[in-house]
Amino acid sequence: AASRHRMTSDPPTRIIATKRDGGTLSTAQIEAFVHGLTQSQGPGAWSDSQAAALAMAIVLRGMNREETVALTQAMTRSGEVLHWAASGLHGPVLDKHSTGGVGDKVSLMLAPIVAACGGVVPMVSGRGLGHTGGTLDKLEALPGYTVDPGDERLRETLRQCGCAIVGASADLAPADRRLYAVRDVTATVESVPLITASILSKKLAAGLQGLVLDVKVGNGAFAATPQMALDLARSLVHTARGAGLRATALITDMSQVLGTTAGNALEMRDAIDFLTGAAREPRTLALTLALGAEALLIGGLATDADGARAQLQRGLDSGAAAERFARMVSLLGGPTDVLADARLQVAPETLPVLAGRSGIVQRCNVRALGLVVVALGGGRVRPGDPIDARVGLSDIVAPGTRVGPKDVLCRVHVADAESAGTAMAAAHAAFEIGDGVVPTPGLIQDCVRA
Repeated sequence: AASRHRMTSDPPTRIIATKRDGGTLSTAQIEAFVHGLTQSQGPGAWSDSQAAALAMAIVLRGMNREETVALTQAMTRSGEVLHWAASGLHGPVLDKHSTGGVGDKVSLMLAPIVAACGGVVPMVSGRGLGHTGGTLDKLEALPGYTVDPGDERLRETLRQCGCAIVGASADLAPADRRLYAVRDVTATVESVPLITASILSKKLAAGLQGLVLDVKVGNGAFAATPQMALDLARSLVHTARGAGLRATALITDMSQVLGTTAGNALEMRDAIDFLTGAAREPRTLALTLALGAEALLIGGLATDADGARAQLQRGLDSGAAAERFARMVSLLGGPTDVLADARLQVAPETLPVLAGRSGIVQRCNVRALGLVVVALGGGRVRPGDPIDARVGLSDIVAPGTRVGPKDVLCRVHVADAESAGTAMAAAHAAFEIGDGVVPTPGLIQDCVRA
């Protein structure tokens, strides 16, 4: 109410023109815009065309830090803001967000590991779109798992196991939902201030005390260049700080698939094996521990990075993290003994993609592999598209691997024979095999703290 009282009487056309001409929007103008996004009609409402015009002006003209903070805070206040003080939770309220990649199932493991170390993780996650996978889609590969449990069930899950991975309710940052739908169809997604406000408004609305961000860089990431990733990481961390939220960002490599699988049921199987200790792919383990360590440091649960990593490893090796994951899944409607029987569906056919020649894998087009999963039915072209959790890729080799003609580059899990040929050809084309040794980027390339 207080923010709306300060709102400007400027009409949408004047606010759009201010940014179009390179001006700085006042907090009142930004609040008027966000308020207009939440109104379907009447005084102050903004049409889709007006919202698109301002979004395009922001893409072309940018926003300074103060504008980005104001937009983030206004979008946070556009709906419900969660408060945890009276919920009987014990520990700092922490979360992690990734800007998206292929094979990135870290959230599935990180939430219960941090919970096992004393954190409380109400992780509001999203669905996949385009070549990147979504955490909610992976969880819904578990029969019965509900991503919209309602407020009391969410709080009870957090009380019992310290973590809950769910979707955003319709009341959480509704202005962002409307603005993103407009941006998605008007070529205005690629804007650092708009991405920053979109990510952080939902996290701030979740009532967090600390946030660790995984900003991906490489051919499988939104940020294709190191400079773009650094710009986004700095914007996220400093905007979070300006809005009162402690945050740290790691810039991490997405020029190769994280782990060896891509696809919802396949990645869920990997996550369970990771938690139980049946198999832990080294890069996935290194990234999970690095992000988890930052979360513990932000939350005051550790005093140094080495101690934090040791604490996380103990949470894994003792089985405490796996137990919390299993309890979370059961409380949210999934299999009651998920560690022993996850009841994951399996694709009818699995076919190998062979190298066809000898050499060393020089590089991998990670985006192309993600799009293979989409084409098989394991991802979405448009929001609301159905998902086939069974399909995907496994045994994906990493750049730098030496192969022979009959060695497997990956295996394609398909629902029917008709889709197999095209998928196998596209997957093969994503790998470049040569004779020389090529250096591969390091997993963690930079760290940004406020």
